[in-house]
Amino acid sequence: MAVQKNKSTRSRRGMRRSHTKILFPILSIDNISGETHIRHHVTVNNYYRGKKINIDLKHKV
Repeated sequence: MAVQKNKSTRSRRGMRRSHTKILFPILSIDNISGETHIRHHVTVNNYYRGKKINIDLKHKV
């Protein structure tokens, strides 16, 4: 049975997992506007989970 000699650090674990990702984003349809958008992202018309989001780009850090 394989047993590690030393504990893997968070950095090494992250570097190993860096290639494990979803290649194509999962798309979803907004309830209110019916727009197609990437999951967990705001739509083009600033709707998120059926609510209008006011984004002020001037004060964005």
